[in-house]
Amino acid sequence: MSDGGTSRASVFERGGARKTAEGLAHLFGFGNEHSSEAVPGALPEGRNSPQRAPLGLYAEQLSGTAFTEPRAHNRRSWLYRVRPSAAHPAFTRTDNGGLRTAPFAETAPDPNRLRWNPLPEPPPGTDFLAGLWTVGGNGDATQRTGMAVHLYHADTDMDRVFSDADGELLIVPERGGLLLRTEFGLLAVEPGHVALVPRGVRFRVELLDDFARGYVCENYGAPFRLPDLGPIGANGLANPRDFRAPVAAYEDVEGPVEVVNKFCGNLWTATYDHSPLDVVAWHGNYVPYAYDLRRFNVLGTISYDHPDPSIFTVLTSPSDTPGLAGVDFVVFAPRWLVGEDTFRPPYFHRNVMSEYMGLIEGAYDAKAEGFVPGGGSLHNMMSAHGPDRETFDRASAAELRPQKVDDGLAFMFETRWPVTLTPQAARAEHLQRRYDDVWQGLERHFRPLH
Repeated sequence: MSDGGTSRASVFERGGARKTAEGLAHLFGFGNEHSSEAVPGALPEGRNSPQRAPLGLYAEQLSGTAFTEPRAHNRRSWLYRVRPSAAHPAFTRTDNGGLRTAPFAETAPDPNRLRWNPLPEPPPGTDFLAGLWTVGGNGDATQRTGMAVHLYHADTDMDRVFSDADGELLIVPERGGLLLRTEFGLLAVEPGHVALVPRGVRFRVELLDDFARGYVCENYGAPFRLPDLGPIGANGLANPRDFRAPVAAYEDVEGPVEVVNKFCGNLWTATYDHSPLDVVAWHGNYVPYAYDLRRFNVLGTISYDHPDPSIFTVLTSPSDTPGLAGVDFVVFAPRWLVGEDTFRPPYFHRNVMSEYMGLIEGAYDAKAEGFVPGGGSLHNMMSAHGPDRETFDRASAAELRPQKVDDGLAFMFETRWPVTLTPQAARAEHLQRRYDDVWQGLERHFRPLH
């Protein structure tokens, strides 16, 4: 698949995804001007849109930003495909399932601390798209502002193609690997990795294992980029060269293929007479990519105090206010703690930003129990949170020597606006009804000197 097309028989072959994933090649670098061709000679030389594109292909530009945005932020790619994207029938509305979109106005924003157990097992035959389940979000997809938090669970490969005109999708697997067949080629992601599918890019998800579960951040705003490093210097955090982009691979498939498009909050469907994943060659910087979270170069204190969690930012979607993100993606990766005379777990906090946290594996160092892989917590703006009583007692009495935190992998979607829940999340059976109890028993220790 990494250097050619596929036949109809091989496209939906169950159980072949793992073998395909093991042999993938990649391009490397974040925001690079990549180029790739599955058939030699498919990329035109010296121009983007020649009178006759090579090999009888159609030239098509895919723009992820406005033409006139600054060059440093401009995202676009040129695609050379078997048929142009315009060659499709009309779309009609279809059921949204558990997927919801901003503006979220069905419930009142909730100031309470909230935590959920993992999603229950999906009904048999649930693919990635059918298994999307929205927790909540903010902003307005039609205004390209804000974000949404989704969960997914699936036990079946997709035999249809999906694209999201409302935002880019940051996919965070927690159980089971995924093979993403995109217009640009193939990407495989296991738990501990993430994948980013840009706004409007068509893709299909196949399972590397019998069951898959995880998290999705739908970013309606500016595309994710690497955060500025400021006084950190030229290196650190997520290294650009560790991001993997796909090499060109195409499906030359004749026959009915369902294509589902998410547009202004609703799902629309059309049946094509060919696969739209038929890009034979491409070049540009608007591409899907994947990243191994364990390659994050963690920076922290080597003297005292706990650094603010912003030091763990992998990707950021900036807003119109410098330093104030529409959404940040933050990872709590394995790291050493060496702070002297320092309370080492995350400190007690009230934050103008809102925080949705998920757990990929192991345990989170601020919560002794109750926060499990596949679960999630929401601390909306200015809600007081921090370590639970057991963690506080243990950390306050611990002997301070170098400590390796490597038994868990947690992440956070942090956003400038409150996250308003969907009714399904507010009433879910897997919502933990007594989450506030983790802070009960924090005793008074104040002892006046006189």
